Amino acid sequence: MVNYEGMFLLDSGKFAADHEGTIAHLMEILEKAGAEVVAHRPWQDGKLAYEIEGHMKGLHYLVYFTMPGSGMDLITRACHLSDIVIRQMVIKQPQTLFDAMVSAIDPSSAPESAAAESKGDSDSDEADYDAVDDDDEN
Repeated sequence: MVNYEGMFLLDSGKFAADHEGTIAHLMEILEKAGAEVVAHRPWQDGKLAYEIEGHMKGLHYLVYFTMPGSGMDLITRACHLSDIVIRQMVIKQPQTLFDAMVSAIDPSSAPESAAAESKGDSDSDEADYDAVDDDDEN
């Protein structure tokens, strides 16, 4: 399985009218391609820099998912046929960046090691702080 970050430009009018249905449509596209969605959220809604297929506004929707590489053709084809997805861009992500972005979007789905690091042990944090505290020398 390969880690991917997908940025999907969605029709903001359809998203405003039926936000749950629009997200369900996007998730269906990904699931049919064999993707397992790890985290997703709307990123930016607003005016586009230039008109795309008659759209002056759009919603950028960010999705992090894992999938075999063979599913990419299915996603591309389904997005081109969709009347909701205006454009899409999917890139591979290294594991460390993927985990960091997923934990930033959805802390509850963060890997255990990253969650443990973010919680930290209060005693060890104080010990690290005291070890570099320069005020003790004065």
